[in-house]
Amino acid sequence: MNDHKKYDFVIYGASGFTGKLVLEYVLEKYLNNSNISWAIAGRDLAKLDTVVKELNVPKNIQIIHVESENQASIDNLIQQTKCVLTTVGPYQLYGENLIKTCISSGTDYVDLCGEPGWMHKIIGKYSKDAQSTGARIIFSCGFDSIPFDLGVMFVQDQVMEKLNKYAPKVRGRVRIMDGEFSGGTAASMRATISSLKSKPELLNVLINPHALCEGFQGIQQEDDSKPKFDEELNSWVAPFFMAPINTKNIHRSNMLLNHIYGENFIYNEMWVTGPGDEGKKASEMIASANPIGGKDAPKPGEGPSREKRENGSYDILFCADVDENTYKASVCGDMDPGYGSTSKMITESAICLVKEALDLPGGIYTPAASLGKKLVKRLEENAGLTFKIE
Repeated sequence: MNDHKKYDFVIYGASGFTGKLVLEYVLEKYLNNSNISWAIAGRDLAKLDTVVKELNVPKNIQIIHVESENQASIDNLIQQTKCVLTTVGPYQLYGENLIKTCISSGTDYVDLCGEPGWMHKIIGKYSKDAQSTGARIIFSCGFDSIPFDLGVMFVQDQVMEKLNKYAPKVRGRVRIMDGEFSGGTAASMRATISSLKSKPELLNVLINPHALCEGFQGIQQEDDSKPKFDEELNSWVAPFFMAPINTKNIHRSNMLLNHIYGENFIYNEMWVTGPGDEGKKASEMIASANPIGGKDAPKPGEGPSREKRENGSYDILFCADVDENTYKASVCGDMDPGYGSTSKMITESAICLVKEALDLPGGIYTPAASLGKKLVKRLEENAGLTFKIE
């Protein structure tokens, strides 16, 4: 359906902080790749022009002007591309018109959404339409939730290889997360909290780990909202502020894959703080911290320096518990999670979708349920991620 389109993907939001990093990565990695065609788009032509000059974007790269509430400009964008790669958030404020048009036209779409209330709404409204038009929609193609979603899949594959069955429980444990909070993530969290005032029923979605499972309700999950001691790791663990979105995506992956991990699958995700009194104190401090960052949180469009991005990293352990044994695997990234690594992950997701997932039918997906091992391979080869058995 999209074979006639001019571009494989268009970076929408290329003048924003994360969008600009996506553009930098594409220029560095794919500028001279004749098999991949792309363009950039945004709402502010003056800002786009500044970015184009700053990054020395070649003159043959097309710039498309898009206004999120102007249907004609959205149509113009979508008519030209097989896939929209959008970093324009909060998605609950700026995203529905774009995603609705992608779905109605059968156009692929990837984003960085970590807004479960909005995702729940979009899945409910448009999932059947995406299936009928052939549009492949993939939410959460950044640090939330690719390393977690694919990490669970990776450790489960090791269990299946050894035992010919999947583990009924996986623990995600963040060992290292060296990077600054994304201004866009903070804005999305604030928008979600604000929307609770007018839609108090949204709270039921936010607190339900199976909220994105289209009516399926699995068993009670373990409480990961308070510090506790992880006996198997001999370490205190603290609540991890991204667990609410990652957990929902992982349960949705399981549902989309016909519950290959079982209908009673348990997943919990926490931050490793170490043993003893120091570990306990650290876990309590993290539990009481404001994850949005308070008044000093970065604003959308703001972010850390290149040096901080390149010196950042992350390391996430996945422990699959089955038959009183634990099988372990890890996912590591070579740049800060919220910016440097995220910009590479969403780019590789878009390319993987349009180039390597040709048989994937239309629908609203997670990264693991749509791209799976193909994306793991691309991320290891191109994006500085490492998946390994421990």
